[in-house]
Amino acid sequence: MLTKCYTAALQGIDAALITVEIHAISGSDFTLVGLPDNAVKEARDRIYSALVVNGLERPRRTLTINMSPADLKKEGAAYDLPLAVGMLAATEQIHTTLLDRFIILGELSLDGSLQPVHGVLPVALMAKREGFRGLIVPAANAQEAAVVEGLEVYAVETLLDVVRFLDGIMPLTPTHVDIDAVIRSSATAESDLDFADVRGQEKVRRAMEVAAAGGHNMLMVGPPGSGKSMMAKRLPSILPPLTLDESLETTKIHSVAGLLSRNQSLVVTRPFRSPHHTITDVALCGGGSNPRPGEISLAHNGVLFLDELPEYHRATLEVLRQPIEDRHITVARAKSTIDYPASFMLVAAMNPCPCGHYGDATHQCTCTPAQVHRYKDKISGPLLDRIDIQTDIQAVPYDKLKDMQPGESSAAIRARVIRARQIQADRFLSDAAILTPSAQRSLFFQHSGLIHCNAQMTPKQVRQFCQLDAACDRLLEQSMAKMGLSARAYDRILKVARTIADLAGSEHIQAPHLMEAISYRQLDRDNWGE
Repeated sequence: MLTKCYTAALQGIDAALITVEIHAISGSDFTLVGLPDNAVKEARDRIYSALVVNGLERPRRTLTINMSPADLKKEGAAYDLPLAVGMLAATEQIHTTLLDRFIILGELSLDGSLQPVHGVLPVALMAKREGFRGLIVPAANAQEAAVVEGLEVYAVETLLDVVRFLDGIMPLTPTHVDIDAVIRSSATAESDLDFADVRGQEKVRRAMEVAAAGGHNMLMVGPPGSGKSMMAKRLPSILPPLTLDESLETTKIHSVAGLLSRNQSLVVTRPFRSPHHTITDVALCGGGSNPRPGEISLAHNGVLFLDELPEYHRATLEVLRQPIEDRHITVARAKSTIDYPASFMLVAAMNPCPCGHYGDATHQCTCTPAQVHRYKDKISGPLLDRIDIQTDIQAVPYDKLKDMQPGESSAAIRARVIRARQIQADRFLSDAAILTPSAQRSLFFQHSGLIHCNAQMTPKQVRQFCQLDAACDRLLEQSMAKMGLSARAYDRILKVARTIADLAGSEHIQAPHLMEAISYRQLDRDNWGE
């Protein structure tokens, strides 16, 4: 008897439909084809044990199983459940009526219980796109799959639950997720890290507010203990909540990477990733023998914080240049090419010299000029060019440290950031801004590469929305000539000035906005290393 059931394979952060064909004839052989990896080949032993423990009959026939398309590699244990269901159908132990209506996923334990698998959200999106009625998945993955509207998602605990459901013996209730309630919960959640804890550093706090309002990259240079890491960790607390399409796209990445907790439906807070300086370029950008997203993709729609920036390998830092510009990373291998999203805010921190006290009025620097130059030279000009806001940070004086009065809270700063982002939303997403939540969800399924902030503006949008009057134009021309700035720096100054104007509620970029934006390039080019 020949039967078919359906499952999926992950390709990057998307899923492809896999047809499992099982042909049973008399005999006692077992053949599995279709480029399965070792984990898939080992499924037979897990399945046979689960069948026996649950009182089902182990197949006594020759089974030939093809996983189509045969040229697409199948990896992982998520195929255990569809293979088991296919074997039972081919040996006439279950009804086949519903097999063509569902995508089936799940890893089997030896006792027949189902373990969660990776990448269920991309599979659910694919199932909707391909017109399937729904999914049968482990109970721990049901909340994740159910965020896709229009699908029936059935949560199952054991192989026996699946058999009884397919035979019509045990009806199951589809899992439901109130997406709007999940999104609202993120807006009301409070962070333990608050800018009210920061003493002094008004200049850097302002720079961080501008960076958050426009999604700009930022570099802080200052002595040890001046609060660089402390403020960077509090940056997510002033960023606006994730929009629905941002949340869905972020969840897809974390689902594929296996970072979602059990029964989690969506990632509702902006990611904050802080990899150690010993990280490799593959771990940072993604790839490997079994390709998976790197840190820059796990930071998508959030913050990538690189502390002690010069301590990273220069070659590792240089691979950031392309994804910073393109907001995605293409991982090319001999047999496949995979695209991962990588739209993140790069926030970096470093000391001004190896000892950390260059330019510090209270501590003497022990480094030679050559050592200072070599240290700063670890950060290339092209990478520095891509960092919109570059600011120095000084040690906090004692009178500020002993001040017990809390500083401005993250909630107050975040309110201003959200207002500025709304101005940008009206500018870039005027159609999406007035849609209902269900309409926004429909928009996401059609297109997810939307512009959310000033840092993501295209050159055409910069020309359209960052126009300068004659006085501002002369000011920028003189600054560029004096500082030796590049054409890329020109665009980034305009984007930052547009953000500062948005924070001020100004329709046009004015001279104070432009001057502040120019001041954030103080480490650039000719000034770097002085």
